[in-house]
Amino acid sequence: MLLIEIIFWLSLFFLFYSYLGYAILTYILIRLGKKKEYSLKPGDEPKPRVTIIIAAYNEENFIESKIENTFELNYPKEKLQYIFITDGSSDKTPEIVSRYSNILLLHQPARKGKTAALNRAIPYAVNPIIVMCDANTVLNKDCITEIAKHYVNPEVGAVAGEKKVLSEEGITKQEGLYWKYESVLKKLDASYHTIVGAAGELFSFRRALWTDIEEDSILDDFMISMRIVQKGYRVLYEPKAYAIETASASVKDEAKRKVRIAAGGFQSISRLLPVLNIFKYGKTSFLYISHRVFRWAVCPFCLVLLLLSNLFLAAFTHSFIYKFLLAGQLVFYTLVALNWLISPLKWKIPFVQPFQYFVFMNICVIRGFFRYIKGKQSVNWERAERQVLLDTRPKDAY
Repeated sequence: MLLIEIIFWLSLFFLFYSYLGYAILTYILIRLGKKKEYSLKPGDEPKPRVTIIIAAYNEENFIESKIENTFELNYPKEKLQYIFITDGSSDKTPEIVSRYSNILLLHQPARKGKTAALNRAIPYAVNPIIVMCDANTVLNKDCITEIAKHYVNPEVGAVAGEKKVLSEEGITKQEGLYWKYESVLKKLDASYHTIVGAAGELFSFRRALWTDIEEDSILDDFMISMRIVQKGYRVLYEPKAYAIETASASVKDEAKRKVRIAAGGFQSISRLLPVLNIFKYGKTSFLYISHRVFRWAVCPFCLVLLLLSNLFLAAFTHSFIYKFLLAGQLVFYTLVALNWLISPLKWKIPFVQPFQYFVFMNICVIRGFFRYIKGKQSVNWERAERQVLLDTRPKDAY
């Protein structure tokens, strides 16, 4: 019985700590610490030369808008190099890109995945700062300026922008809410020391810090940023630079994406085992374990263990607290299930939608774990359909 109680309370602790407690602790540590600001020195270049790299696979319906958005970025044109990689595209994407003489087009018929494409493209980059973004996103005009200003600090090895998600009603709307929550956590991580993992929608790094990533890497952006952190550099977060994309068109498409990311998360953890050594990496290990390892590898299974152990304790002990907490869990999952069942009718139970996304997300992580251990996750993206909401995007993105 004692073992079951330990499992219950540890599961509850890990869930609370990962989703709320670590943020509170990080905030306290920031307030207690001394914030060090880097000031400009003679010779610092606030607007360094930048190479923009965009990987596009079968994006013929959006690629011209993407090119137009890229050309309209508010940054000195003579300091920009444009590289588009269209490996494996079977539609008109390479043909469309080839019409622009100021874009370096890299194309080969074989599709080996985004990581292989990036490994192939980096040697063509002639500028000291690389900015990567996805082909299906729109960037705000000042994003390069906002990112580049951080590189005057020699401690900064990479800078990540913010991901903004636009969506209609439904569970995919909560994808945007989730990214707002993630944005708050990244601001805390960066203020304390460094973010631990960047989203590839908008990510930059020093060209000199690049090392080829394993071509079977599922989360190339995460691995690139963490390898830079391992070298002793900070990865900052700049919310004034953002990439806008629409939410997945359906729950099925969002699940497909989440399961793939989860499988990539477990792969990344297996390849970043040295970062778990808090005696070597200190603050980085604390943030990485708290924000990533617990979220990916511990919490989804804690949800299962919490419910199962609670069922056992409520049935075989006389403690009111276990019965009360079990009732709360059962009400929680019942409301989530009901909300899911009535969603095809365009109905919803007030305030339940975010919790439904929470459960959905953790189910995807568990599915991703089993896909990873079975070795069934391909390095190639299986493209998820996105909602079309271009008319609602902020004007400053154009």
